[in-house]
Amino acid sequence: MPAPGSRMQCKVENRQRAYYRCTQEVFALSKPRRFSDPKLDDALSALVAHYTPGSKDKRRAKLLRTLFLEAIAMVDDDIDTGDLKLVATAFSEIRDALERFGPYKDRPKVTVFGSARSPRESQDYALAEHFSRKIADAGFMVITGAGPGIMEAGNRGAGAERSFGVNIKLPFEQAANEVIHDDVKLAEFKYFFTRKLFFVKEAAAIVMFPGGYGTHDEMFECLTLVQTGKAQMMPIIALDVPRGTFWKTWDRYVREHLLRKGLISENDLDLYTVTDNVDAAVREIRTFYSNYHSSRAVRDKLVIRIHEKLSRPQLRRLSADFSDILDNQEIVQRGPLRDEADEPELSQLPRLVLSFNRAGYGKSYGRLRRLIDAVNQN
Repeated sequence: MPAPGSRMQCKVENRQRAYYRCTQEVFALSKPRRFSDPKLDDALSALVAHYTPGSKDKRRAKLLRTLFLEAIAMVDDDIDTGDLKLVATAFSEIRDALERFGPYKDRPKVTVFGSARSPRESQDYALAEHFSRKIADAGFMVITGAGPGIMEAGNRGAGAERSFGVNIKLPFEQAANEVIHDDVKLAEFKYFFTRKLFFVKEAAAIVMFPGGYGTHDEMFECLTLVQTGKAQMMPIIALDVPRGTFWKTWDRYVREHLLRKGLISENDLDLYTVTDNVDAAVREIRTFYSNYHSSRAVRDKLVIRIHEKLSRPQLRRLSADFSDILDNQEIVQRGPLRDEADEPELSQLPRLVLSFNRAGYGKSYGRLRRLIDAVNQN
């Protein structure tokens, strides 16, 4: 057995990693991509061609073919009927929600989380209503869970015309509130996991108000997704009433029990903001998008789309200040990459291309947040 840390041990570990990647690729290729019966394969090809006539986007046709094949493969694999029902229901919920959000894809949105049990006369309810009105006036739509309490306050503050509801069907506590009830922008979900997808996928920012188990689940899930690069970098704000202690106490717990024990890194603290000021929360969201637009991974690079070009001195300063997450490589400013051809509506935006080092649990993404802040300050 090679000694730990020795050159031989490093070679063994490298071979093991290469073998793992190879077996993963073989496993992926082993899934059926064609029918053994040529007639069935021709029929599928004709079906795909029917729904992608003359499409220049070959990737779209390939994905559609994969969807058909994976559905049929589940039947061939003799998947339990109950599991088939789960997949079919989840797929239907996703399709319906995509249809409802589709007409508003160019409108930035802020997801509001908080307790369903906050009464209308409470300070928390008034706070959520006030924030939602102000962020909607700033040009953002509001997404809530469509229920009572903080969710109703969010929809009421923004108004039905400027808000969405993503409601979960529960035997208690959760019916769509009167503001968003029967609105075309109300999506209904049986499963929490499909509902959560749209809370994060459609959001340009997340704002948390005081709440119970559900709110804390959503807070930590949003932080985890951003910390691991599974969601777009965005402001995550914990908003409390003036001089309130709800989120301050939560923040102290995070620092004393998670950070102090090394369960998170200090950079992870940069992924959220605690405030008791509505104007400060609105300002942080607007500032985050003052120059930053969005980002996208393209092969081994991270592409940041911005509104206004940076000067060469600004680029050099950013490259030097954040060399720890850039593999000591310079940031390159350029136009869109070929892989971004499927987003023609963003083609006019300048790009910053980074050799972003994603290594480490959260260590890089907290720094990436600070890099984006620096881009907005230039």
